[in-house]
Amino acid sequence: MSKIKPYKDSDLGKKEQVTKMFDTISKDYDGLNRVISFGIDISWRKKVVAMVKETQPKTILDIATGTGDLAINLAQTDAEKIVGLDISSGMLNIGKTKIKKQGLENTIEMVLGDSENMPFEDNSFDAITVAFGVRNFETLEKGLKEIHRVLKPNGTFVILETSMPTKTPYKQGYNFYTKNILPLIGKMFSKDRSAYKYLCESASVFPFGEALNNILRETGFINVKDFPQTFGVATIYKSSK
Repeated sequence: MSKIKPYKDSDLGKKEQVTKMFDTISKDYDGLNRVISFGIDISWRKKVVAMVKETQPKTILDIATGTGDLAINLAQTDAEKIVGLDISSGMLNIGKTKIKKQGLENTIEMVLGDSENMPFEDNSFDAITVAFGVRNFETLEKGLKEIHRVLKPNGTFVILETSMPTKTPYKQGYNFYTKNILPLIGKMFSKDRSAYKYLCESASVFPFGEALNNILRETGFINVKDFPQTFGVATIYKSSK
């Protein structure tokens, strides 16, 4: 699998570079995401929440939680405890402020940690989610094995991730947008130009659809299904243990 990194001239590993990148863009991240996705990412997250809510989880782990958007939305599941894990302290600090404004401090805990080496016991969570985070794992298979470890038997695992449209003309339109428009928006709104170039490039080479389904199965997940969203520009993957 491709080891695309945010900063090509840096000697740091991908994990350290991703941490640096998200710390740098944390203040711009929420607003810029709304612009880049035309706000459609909000509806995708609602679908993830609906899938998780069906299973009536008591404990939820949201990995690569960033500024906590999905973790906050997951409070609608009436889970007793939600943990948001992220490698970027900058993103978590913004998330903590949002959680406090929502009055959810007793439900949502934000934890600084590495998704590939998590500080949780085996079989800890009824449900685990990752929204736009798995492609930032330094080693995808290692991260998925960690998720499988901390997920309870019969627990639900839901991924929301970018994908590539495969049908004409959506495929051509997506390629033009990601290669020409998206980097331009990133340059205009963010002080870290490399960050949004990386986010585009990493999305273009990341396995999606049946390719990611197969990786999930090989890791040990069962009942693997994928649900393409908005002509295939994103996909929701649901599986269990």
